[in-house]
Amino acid sequence: MEKAPLFQLPEIHSGKVYDLNKDIGKVIVLTFWVSWCPDCSRDLPMKEQLYRSMDSNKVRMLTINVAGRERSSQAGEEFAAKFLTQQTLVDEGRRVYEQYQCTSVPTTAIIDQDGYLAARFDDQAEFLEIVEKVGELVD
Repeated sequence: MEKAPLFQLPEIHSGKVYDLNKDIGKVIVLTFWVSWCPDCSRDLPMKEQLYRSMDSNKVRMLTINVAGRERSSQAGEEFAAKFLTQQTLVDEGRRVYEQYQCTSVPTTAIIDQDGYLAARFDDQAEFLEIVEKVGELVD
């Protein structure tokens, strides 16, 4: 397994910078998305339900708006305000998206407690596969 690329990105509404390094030790679920994507519109509400049911001491869920694939920064902000309660970050163009070798949206990356990339799921993945992988990693 490869180490997950560390990053710092601004929060979509506050601009406050989030540092991935501070959550190493938990299972981290990253979801890369854009507002215009129909698959994201199906995936993110399920992730929201999962987020609300997860033990935040063991699992950290974050979404990352891929600004470099977005129509406008405002579109991402409006989508996040309307549909997301979990912390949402904004990529610097496609920098982190590309570091995680994403090729589609949504892409879900799961990082284990030791900071290794445990799994990556593309837009064709079943939600249940993602939940099962998280379950395997949480002890």
